Amino acid sequence: MVMTFAETLRRMRIERDISQQQLASSLFVSRACVANWESGRRVPDAVLISRIAEIFNVDISMLLSFTASGADHPNVIVVDDEELILDGEMATLAEVMPKAEIAGFLKASEAVEFAKTNRVALAFLDIELGRHSGLELCRELTEINKLTNIIFLTGYPDYALEAWDTQACGFLVKPLRRDAVIDSLSKLRHPIAGLKY
Repeated sequence: MVMTFAETLRRMRIERDISQQQLASSLFVSRACVANWESGRRVPDAVLISRIAEIFNVDISMLLSFTASGADHPNVIVVDDEELILDGEMATLAEVMPKAEIAGFLKASEAVEFAKTNRVALAFLDIELGRHSGLELCRELTEINKLTNIIFLTGYPDYALEAWDTQACGFLVKPLRRDAVIDSLSKLRHPIAGLKY
């Protein structure tokens, strides 16, 4: 009997005594994403499969052989260099957009690599990303896909004027509030099919 990706992921997780929430936190995705992967309703993209392979110390080609492309849910990314804050942002966005595939990144370079192989519909970007600026990342992401909606996140409202010089369609002050996210989604420049909130 050939095992599916869903069965393989669930088996590896249980064998290592890792909860769905622990795996989700390690991958910076919602627990619902992991549950959907394990039920076979959705399949993670190549970047997340690579992360899964690292966590379980398995060959990525083994995991890729179980998967098929074609996620019909919009890809949403969050980039924040503070892990605790990223976790909170992921939880808020997963609650607001249950139909979206949400992935979080601590490094701008990882987000760029993800965007090169996945159509990113919406990106929430912290403006201060250590050595890399969220403003620079915005330009890189829109060079990859000019239809990527960008919403900036910051704890410092003073950055708002500089952020408006980019292709951004929104600006939110941290911590994220559900009602503020919903309001910003209603103002996206490029409508996103499949995005329900």
